[in-house]
Amino acid sequence: SFYTRRCITEDPSWSLVTVPPLTELCLQHVIHNFEKNPILNYLLPEHQKKVVDRLSTSLPLTVTANIVSHEDYWKRCCTERWQVCDVSNYGGSWKRMFFERHLENILKFFIPNATDPKEVLDFIPLCKAYVRKLEIDQFLPPLWVDQKKEGNELSDTEDEAELGEVYMHHYDLRDLLTDLPHLQELHLTYGVKSCGMNFEWSLFNFTELDCSNLAAAVKMCRNLKVFKLTRSKVDDDKIKILARNLQHHPCLLELDLSHNLIKDHGAQALGKLISHSKLETLNLCNNQICHLGAQALAQGLAESPTLTSLNLRLNFVEDKGGEAIGRALLTNSSLKSLHLGSNNLSERTAAVFSQVLAQNTTLTSISFSCNHLGLDGGKQLLKGLANNKTLTELDLRHAEVEQETDFLIHEIVWANREAVRLGSLQPPTTEAL
Repeated sequence: SFYTRRCITEDPSWSLVTVPPLTELCLQHVIHNFEKNPILNYLLPEHQKKVVDRLSTSLPLTVTANIVSHEDYWKRCCTERWQVCDVSNYGGSWKRMFFERHLENILKFFIPNATDPKEVLDFIPLCKAYVRKLEIDQFLPPLWVDQKKEGNELSDTEDEAELGEVYMHHYDLRDLLTDLPHLQELHLTYGVKSCGMNFEWSLFNFTELDCSNLAAAVKMCRNLKVFKLTRSKVDDDKIKILARNLQHHPCLLELDLSHNLIKDHGAQALGKLISHSKLETLNLCNNQICHLGAQALAQGLAESPTLTSLNLRLNFVEDKGGEAIGRALLTNSSLKSLHLGSNNLSERTAAVFSQVLAQNTTLTSISFSCNHLGLDGGKQLLKGLANNKTLTELDLRHAEVEQETDFLIHEIVWANREAVRLGSLQPPTTEAL
């Protein structure tokens, strides 16, 4: 008799689970071909997320910039590129952070006669919808090829200075700023970071042409609210150009020109700007403004309905300037914060501010630190504070004020501060029905 043997062959590990669903195969295909055919917006939302989560961060920005809006993707792009990523500085948007920092990086390392301008211009359509703020803390000068023969003696200083001016013009921001419709903040420093053993003062030039180009660019930047141009050796002639272009700016609220070379003529131009603009904050810390410049600023302050903060720390306004600013505050009703630290002020200025503190109901913060107000100056301020209810900060450190006077002043200011704090905690009153 014949025996038949039946053999059943099967894979015990086989399972339907190991067969990818058709949807998954399609999504894999989309991801693999994304650069050539980025059809993200045609997918369902849950499928879009699956694709974006697996997209490479090295894809060209020409592909991803205006198609991928998922924040998780741009978070990966940021954290893979930069060690420190504080998204709170960018309105909570990772995409905004990426495009602002990427553009800043291009501009910081742009060499005028070496880098192709197309590198910036081609990037504008990709970033223009997302850039709100730019902070550029260096501008590289053009490459200067020394063509003097070895045997020749060095040219004299005047010729070198002339050549230096020619070779020091930086990137022209007009090409960029006028095409960034959402730009609201611009922070610039014309100089070179980490120049090491190649340090030269000429690396820190901010030329007349740089200034006129920048002034024209900022004038056309109609939505700009904050403009900071610091540590850039900005002098009177350049401030006149900037102030003239900013005079009728529709949106500018804050102007920071700290750590420059502004003297009286520049301050006079800024005094006119204060009275003819919507400026709320002006920072002139660490310049070279003397009493004539301070008097011009005081005149602008007297006429300004909008300025709330003025910083003149580390200048040379002395009592003639301090008194002028004090007299302006007898009529001004907008200024809330004033910094006059390190200005060689004495009891004369304190006497005028005694009257200011007795009458002004707007000022909340004043600094007289590092001046020479002296014992009498301190007593004058204490006298003025007798009925003041609005001042919540008065800095008298190193102002040579008597310790007891300083203590009594501090008590009054502290009481004002507490009253404001308690007032802000109370619920708004409602009229009885």
